[in-house]
Amino acid sequence: MNAPPALGVAEARRRTTLVIASSNRAKIVEFKELLRDLPFEVVGVSDVLSEPPAVSETESTFQGNAVKKATVVAEATMMLTLADDSGLEVDALGGRPGVRSARFAHERATDAENNAALLAALGDVEPDQRRGRFRCVLAVVDPFARPGSPPLITDGSCEGIIANGPRGGGGFGYDPLFIVPAAGKTMAELSEAEKNSISHRAVAVRAMRPILTKLSDDHLHDALRIVSA
Repeated sequence: MNAPPALGVAEARRRTTLVIASSNRAKIVEFKELLRDLPFEVVGVSDVLSEPPAVSETESTFQGNAVKKATVVAEATMMLTLADDSGLEVDALGGRPGVRSARFAHERATDAENNAALLAALGDVEPDQRRGRFRCVLAVVDPFARPGSPPLITDGSCEGIIANGPRGGGGFGYDPLFIVPAAGKTMAELSEAEKNSISHRAVAVRAMRPILTKLSDDHLHDALRIVSA
């Protein structure tokens, strides 16, 4: 007697949950803060799958990797999924590390190893030649969309300068080396609120917000219809 309502509630929850296709807990926390006022339950992929799918970031662009991750996780969870691919582009290194930012030192590199590899690659490059930017591409895949519907894409960037050594204890990745000129601090020295107002990820999320709001309205309508059926 109670099975149909339970199934309806489960289906409704799938439609009002936004899965972040990442295992990086710091990144998930950052997304939760950036999206906290949207009417979704924002969760990490490991919160809904005991064995999250392994997705190799083998594409040559940030967008390609973001779309790949979002598609695989959306198909595995049957939930609205947001994925990002982001990294650091340094002009003096021809845009490297780029899509290999998380693997710049080697395939299983730690943040400290990648930071050390970046400093070594820049060597004695002068400060005015150490310019670069953080870039982020977001992809949202809706498993309830019509077949053939393209993923939803936004992007953002933040210009900066690569320091001669790490500064600050916050953030993750290359944050301790990335000086934000307007603030005179590295990303790792900024407060969470300061970082979330200027970061590449924040810029991309701001562009994605109206898209997610529209999807939320559509999914909420569907969820209410399912529960009341």
